[in-house]
Amino acid sequence: MTTDHIDAMMAIMESAFDPRWGEAWNRKQLSDSLLMPHNQYRLIGADGGEPADDTPAAGFSLIKTIPGEEELLLIAVLPEHRGKGLGKALLQQFAQEARERGAEKIFLEMRANNPADVLYRSMGFEPIGKRTQYYKAADGSRIDAITMALSL
Repeated sequence: MTTDHIDAMMAIMESAFDPRWGEAWNRKQLSDSLLMPHNQYRLIGADGGEPADDTPAAGFSLIKTIPGEEELLLIAVLPEHRGKGLGKALLQQFAQEARERGAEKIFLEMRANNPADVLYRSMGFEPIGKRTQYYKAADGSRIDAITMALSL
C-alpha cells in the first residue's frame, strides 16, 4: 500500500459515489482498513490492466478475506470510465482470487437503489438479506441495504 494508491482510491470514491448516500469512506477509514491483514485492494487502469505508475487508476476494489468466504467492501469506477467493463473485470478478478483462496461464497452489500445491481446480478449474485432503512440520505430519507451472495 502506498500513499499514491490511497490518494487514487479517495479520488475515485469522491467522483464515483453520489454524496447524497454517504457511502464514500473517509481517508482514515480507508487507511485503517488497509492496515488490516485480511483486507486487500486492487486498482484497475482505463485499459483494464494494472495502472502504470504514470497513469491514473480508473477504478478499484477493496475486499475482506475470511476463511471460506470473502466480502466486497468497496468497488468504484470513475464515471467517465463506466460502461467499459472495468467493474465487471474487478468483480471477476475478485471471484477468481477468492476461489483460489478456497472461498465458497462471496458477499456484498449495497443500497436498494444502486444501479450496480444490474452488474451484480449479471455476475450471479443473488439477494440473501435486507437491512431495513440502513442508508440515510443527506435529506434525511432512508433506504434499505441489500446483502447479496455468490456461491463459487
